[in-house]
Amino acid sequence: VHAGPVMQGLCITQMCLSVKCVMAPRLQLEKAAWQWAETVKPEDITHEHIELAYRIAVLACKRGTCRRNCRGNPNCLVGIGEQSWLGEIDENAFHNIDDPNSERRDKNTFVGLTNLGATCYVNTFLQVWFHNLELRRALYRFQNSRAEGHNTDSGELKDYEPRTICEHLQYLFALLQNSNRRYIDPSGLVKALGLDTGQQQDAQEFSKLFLSLLEDTLSKQKDPNLQNVIQQQFCGQFSYVTVCNKCGRESPLPSRFYELELNIQGHKNLTECVTEFLKEEKLDGDNRYYCESCQSKQNATRRIKLQSLPRTLNFQLMRFVFDRQSGHKKKLNTFISFPEVLDMRPFLEGQEKCTYELSAVLIHRGVSAYSGHYIAHVRDAHTNDWYKFNDEEIEKMEGKKLQLGIEEDIAETAKSQTRKPKCSKGYHCSRNAYMLVYKQQMEEIDQTETNIEVPAFLQKLVDQDNKKFEEWCNEMADMRKQSVDKGKAKHEEVKELYELLPAEDGQSYEFVPLEWLKKWLDDSTAIKEIDNSQFFCSHGKLHPDNIAEVKRISSKAADLLFGRYGGISRLGQSSLCRDCVTQRCRVIRLKNQLNEDYREVMNLVKAPLKSDESGFWIGKASLRSWRQLALDQLEEDEEETKHNSSKVNGERSKRDGEEMKNFNEDILCYHGGLSIIENDRRVVSAEVWNKLRMYFPKAPEFPQNHESCQQCMRLEREGKENEALNRMMANEQKSSLLNLFQEKNRPTLQKWPQDTDVLYIVPHYFVDEWRKFIRRPAKGNPVSSVGNSILLCPHGGFMFTYDSIIALLWPAEWEVISRMFLVDQVISICRIHDKTQDNGIVQYQTHPDLCRECREGFIFQQQRDMREYAQATVYVRKVIDKKRMIKESAPEFSVSGSDVEDEREEPKIDGENDPDFSQSEGGAKRQKLNETGSFSVAPVTAASKSGIRRSTRHRKLRGEKALIVSANQTLKELKIQIMHAFSVAPFDQNLSIDGRCLTDDSATLGSLGVIPESIICLKADEPIADYAAMDDVYQVCMPEEGFKGEIGHISRSRKYYSIAK
Repeated sequence: VHAGPVMQGLCITQMCLSVKCVMAPRLQLEKAAWQWAETVKPEDITHEHIELAYRIAVLACKRGTCRRNCRGNPNCLVGIGEQSWLGEIDENAFHNIDDPNSERRDKNTFVGLTNLGATCYVNTFLQVWFHNLELRRALYRFQNSRAEGHNTDSGELKDYEPRTICEHLQYLFALLQNSNRRYIDPSGLVKALGLDTGQQQDAQEFSKLFLSLLEDTLSKQKDPNLQNVIQQQFCGQFSYVTVCNKCGRESPLPSRFYELELNIQGHKNLTECVTEFLKEEKLDGDNRYYCESCQSKQNATRRIKLQSLPRTLNFQLMRFVFDRQSGHKKKLNTFISFPEVLDMRPFLEGQEKCTYELSAVLIHRGVSAYSGHYIAHVRDAHTNDWYKFNDEEIEKMEGKKLQLGIEEDIAETAKSQTRKPKCSKGYHCSRNAYMLVYKQQMEEIDQTETNIEVPAFLQKLVDQDNKKFEEWCNEMADMRKQSVDKGKAKHEEVKELYELLPAEDGQSYEFVPLEWLKKWLDDSTAIKEIDNSQFFCSHGKLHPDNIAEVKRISSKAADLLFGRYGGISRLGQSSLCRDCVTQRCRVIRLKNQLNEDYREVMNLVKAPLKSDESGFWIGKASLRSWRQLALDQLEEDEEETKHNSSKVNGERSKRDGEEMKNFNEDILCYHGGLSIIENDRRVVSAEVWNKLRMYFPKAPEFPQNHESCQQCMRLEREGKENEALNRMMANEQKSSLLNLFQEKNRPTLQKWPQDTDVLYIVPHYFVDEWRKFIRRPAKGNPVSSVGNSILLCPHGGFMFTYDSIIALLWPAEWEVISRMFLVDQVISICRIHDKTQDNGIVQYQTHPDLCRECREGFIFQQQRDMREYAQATVYVRKVIDKKRMIKESAPEFSVSGSDVEDEREEPKIDGENDPDFSQSEGGAKRQKLNETGSFSVAPVTAASKSGIRRSTRHRKLRGEKALIVSANQTLKELKIQIMHAFSVAPFDQNLSIDGRCLTDDSATLGSLGVIPESIICLKADEPIADYAAMDDVYQVCMPEEGFKGEIGHISRSRKYYSIAK
């Protein structure tokens, strides 16, 4: 038995789908699903064809055969997230809560400190000071009356919060000693100090300021041991000793120190640094010393003598120095060797024994002085073991890890790091250590001295915090348990429902969104109700193109899912859309037929029409591109079934910015009729038109005998008549106002004609528009009115503006303009000559009068605009001496003979940019208002008659460079730009403008009177050879923001004290 062609095609397609069911790519599935449409007409489509289009017969994929889900197969339920739920799974997969015990402090370990953003430098010092047992013991003895007042019999300190720096510090030390947490939060202390947690400050400066603040606070205690604890621990004494070479008189100047600041440039070990610190300095020449004994200046020597050393000796290694090439600080990565045991006896006079042991090394990781990370290596006083303190992380250093001061630099590869020099036993070498802490060796160490008990009131605070921590641990453990229980229940639910998802042959089924199934299997996503509405076609059913976005499941599983999670718009077996399949079938067949029809149409177009045959009008552009238009139309026919809003047949959507276009639209006029432009259309035969109508059934149709649009023909006739009228009007106006059109013989205030005392004013905009019309009357509309009201202020007074905005007219020209145009306001200017005074001054009066109030406001607004600019150009001239600076800063003049060159006076900041008739052809001085509101003009000089005037074009000179600046930019930022342009350090720059020095580095350029096109003179000082002196100068000239709060107050006090000294 032989089957018909339709059944044969159906069997072949089903066979292809069955063979390619498992691993078929999406495009192959798409092609196989519609292969039958090539041989089946739209009216012959059956239910089997519809199921093929929706791929109902494609076999489901088996687990393990797909790497990911097959989106083209609605029956593939593999790779949608089910792997984590099937089989045995780890309980930790049911929650994202870390084990709270990981936050618990391990036995015999120290407590870390949280980094609040950029507070690692604070954390390192706090850990070092915590391990200073004498300091910790003293702080515990600090009298805290507030805490004692809150103490209750219940053993808790209710409503107590530390306030002062010492209260915060002693509470922090108590937590570091007895807390159950792995790390604690120092935000209370940081907030009390007023530190910016997002900005990394100078670590050495913080150490000095904090110890000064602590010393000031403890000095007010009644206990004498507390009053002097900072001095006993950290304070030493030295003297600046000056010796006269003539009489030998010594002049000591005693001083205290809390750390020794050592220069490391050119040195290899700590001993060399200390030796240089104490070396002798010669005072001779201009630097001679005034000797009180000799009563005259004498050559002398000066050096530092160490007199006493503290118990804790801090060495600040000056790694951060100023680089005058870049204008910023830089870090010195020099390797410095330092011993574990330091003998200071050679540097002291009259001391028998003075030995120190290394107690801590503070490290800066990073190659920049303005960023990086701070770490501390600290020795435990109880066990003598070394530990690395890195914020929250604490690590014991032993074995190969016991390399003090060694940390890899941030953002530096192993290849770029300098090789570490070899160190002797008992020595360590570091390129990142910036502070070394040594403790004085004691002959006998009392073990009771190393055991420090936390005071009772502080221990109660610690116990309260430990209680909160335990409660938090229990809460986290309960949350973990709840998540695990919820996950196990979800596990059972998924295993049960996943087995019911596949729809067997002959079993009822529904479609659900693929994304919803994925979210259902993803436990971290909140599950919403099922929504299929986005997959509907314009007929309210499932669109065939959306089959890749849904999955076919059994009705039993669908009932359970909709029952548990809810949903709308269920898609069952009846949701397969016959209309969409039929439309797709028609489109596929037309696409296959398009190439053949295109060749046939183009051949028919070449044949001439028969004499008795009536044709149809078609656009030439449409005929050239009809195949592409047809393809676009077919694609839109497919797209429109996806949406409820249909489109006009033959219409093309916007693509790549093109306008929407219909076939034959190029021969439509604005009124919807046949266009009168016959060159854009041609006649084709009825056979050609019928072929095209298959692809564009709703395209506009015009038989050959159809008349062109009557409205367009009437407008064309009227347009030709108007064009002739415009030409006549333009010729008449041009002949009447020829000089105005050609810009010849124009009146000016400086060349006032002798035969008239009145001139008239019109806007320059009117003249420009009128000239455009005269030049091309057929392309534009004639100018009908003169809008002089724009030259008046709200009070009706005349506003003096730039001469580029107004034009002066002769009385005869004004008579013509008044006759030919509508004038809303007459504005004139009269000459008033005072015959009693023979000084050559001529006054002028306008009608309406000048409005002084609005004129001054206009000038003020101009001046403000000059101070509010962005991306403007200024010029910097490097000068050698004052004479040249004065010469080069003089105003520039250029000679120009062009009458139409658009040049005007450069604006000045002090109110001289008067918006009057500021420039004339002769370049005379600007007009000045008198008390009556009129203005006067000085007589024209010989120089002005020669045609010399100020030009806005800047003429660059040798040694001058242009910089782009903004008004809100500071002078400091401008100096950095100048440094890169001229290689002159900021502190070597002396800037001036118009003879006025610019000195306030924090002021903005706008506030300093720097306007666009300004000329700034730069005089460079001689370079400073001493790097330390440069650093000091730069710190004075370029102040950093520094510390705030209480520690900032100490910082300012120290600076004032330093200046006073």
